[in-house]
Amino acid sequence: MATADECRRALESLTGRLSQLDEKTRQAHLRDRSLSCHVLDLGVTFTTRIGRDGAGPVAEAADGVAPAQVRFTARSDDVVALAADPGSFARAWLAGRVKVEGNVFDLLALRKLI
Repeated sequence: MATADECRRALESLTGRLSQLDEKTRQAHLRDRSLSCHVLDLGVTFTTRIGRDGAGPVAEAADGVAPAQVRFTARSDDVVALAADPGSFARAWLAGRVKVEGNVFDLLALRKLI
């Protein structure tokens, strides 16, 4: 089981890829959206915001915060594994290791860019 800090760093790695895209690509494909990742086995939720400027910092969600527009749920080891190999996202989702809630178009855009 991965730690909360390992999960946060893994998520920062994923969102960091968005910030590294050239400005033209970000402007064309990213819309302003809130994201969250609930790590089941740790009972912690991380949040960030993405947009045309890239991604904001990944932080632990505060109590009472409204649900994110795009929400992921996974176990800690799966979060770390997905950050190491973002291409495995579809397989993890189809196998039920990752649950996704949100607008399908937002998900497709993110999948294409990460």
